[in-house]
Amino acid sequence: MKILIFNWRDTKNPAAGGAEVFTHEIAERLVAKGHNVSMFTAGFKGCKPSEVINGVEVFRRGNRYTVYLKAKGFYKKHSGEFDIVVDEINTRPFMAPKFVKDGTPVVALIHQLAREFWFLEMKYPISWLGYHVFEDMWLKNYVDVPTLTVSNSTKQDLVDLGFKDISIIPEGLNITPLDSMPEKEQDPTFVFVGRMGHAKRPDHVVKAFSYIRENNPDAKLWMVGDGAMKDQLEAMNPDGVTFFGYVNQQKKHELMSRAHAILVPGVREGWGLVVTEANAMGTPAIGYDIHGLRDSIRDGETGLLCDPNPKAMAETALIFLKDDNLQEVLYDNVLDSAREFDWDTSTEVFFKSLVNLTFKQ
Repeated sequence: MKILIFNWRDTKNPAAGGAEVFTHEIAERLVAKGHNVSMFTAGFKGCKPSEVINGVEVFRRGNRYTVYLKAKGFYKKHSGEFDIVVDEINTRPFMAPKFVKDGTPVVALIHQLAREFWFLEMKYPISWLGYHVFEDMWLKNYVDVPTLTVSNSTKQDLVDLGFKDISIIPEGLNITPLDSMPEKEQDPTFVFVGRMGHAKRPDHVVKAFSYIRENNPDAKLWMVGDGAMKDQLEAMNPDGVTFFGYVNQQKKHELMSRAHAILVPGVREGWGLVVTEANAMGTPAIGYDIHGLRDSIRDGETGLLCDPNPKAMAETALIFLKDDNLQEVLYDNVLDSAREFDWDTSTEVFFKSLVNLTFKQ
């Protein structure tokens, strides 16, 4: 098959996240199976307008705002060249069903709804309009379009909006889970891994840790990642906190493995790949009970869910530290749980769903 994927970012974009990892890992494997995959995305500073990344042909045009208009022009020029079009929705859809008019089937791929992100990423009145008007208005164009997603949380959101045909694609994993439980730090140690922006709520982790520290003065917190909030958080100079900034994958996995638990707040997630990665390194997650995380964290089995506020996270972390039996259960389960995830399985389910949805159209 010749597959075209519209997405606002590709895996080399500095702002790329878990959704882009998901898409590219599957695209690479589809190419390895003999399919042709092209991806149309926005450009970024210093990027090449076109390149092939592990067999996936990437076209970059416009920026994060104009890429949607450029996509329409690109398809008009290449109409009839593809067997299927995947419209990947990250807040704003490409509206492919409106301009793919040559009989080529269109399938939507959406990891999560934006919802609360509007108020974190946009200023008023755009934030209010996005939350109350734009997102529902855009997504109504897709209620009859076959749709792929990554979690039951997002599937339920889409069902509530009237979507009729939804398939769940399991997440994959970029690393091989450890064979056995790694050695942990001597002092109670927590880690946060992610972009330090408002949507990931790294400030909630620092606040939660201050409560933890009051009850356990030996506790440590490692903050891994970069972003707009990093300087602000560092300026708070919290006791017991080390900021590592951006680190390579090897260092990230080492820190994950040595920590006793990873703290994962947030507003909403499609899944929360960082949870599965930490599990693969032998580390359970303590996360907010929000969309996505309630799918990736099996409460009481591979991690713990808490109310979405710093104090609740701190109280849950302290329970974890004091309860040896609970720790034993979580540590016994995390590595086996992580072994359930691999990109080959994700790709197989993705392609079967793609074919089945194509025939339905």
